[in-house]
Amino acid sequence: MITLLALSGSLRAGSSNTVLLEAAALLAPPDLRITLYDGIGALPHFNPDLDGDMPPEPVRELRRKIGAAAGLLISCPEYARGIPGSFKNALDWLVGSSEFPGKKVALFNASPRASEAQASLRLVLRTMSAEIVEEASITLPLLATRLAPEVMAREPGIAVPVVAALMAFMRAIAIPG
Repeated sequence: MITLLALSGSLRAGSSNTVLLEAAALLAPPDLRITLYDGIGALPHFNPDLDGDMPPEPVRELRRKIGAAAGLLISCPEYARGIPGSFKNALDWLVGSSEFPGKKVALFNASPRASEAQASLRLVLRTMSAEIVEEASITLPLLATRLAPEVMAREPGIAVPVVAALMAFMRAIAIPG
């Protein structure tokens, strides 16, 4: 069983990015489990003084979950032409962690218009030593569609590329380093 941790860069209820990750979980093959992390809004503001031997519990929990996952599935919106502050805050807490470097990452993008945030996110993730799996990274035109995850999972224009991306990600995870 391969386990992925899904991280949405949006705190918005009903976010296209979050719904896309939920649809991916519904579409996952039987040997893949996708768990959505919902604690980004509970993370404290990053402060290097707190990032010592005992960082705050929400940070330790995020790091434990990342350490336990075979890979990360990230879907992040664009806000003011960049990564939303709350998601960048989560990434900042991971910079000094031992769990993140070398982690395989697939990027799901719910809007072709979010190109600036995607470019910025790629730069940050590469700086943090993530291994971005390009074959598993997709962009879908879902902005303002307001589809439920179950509807997305039944829509061939969404389901087919999501399943193909998940299969590519599983293959990449199966290949060491």
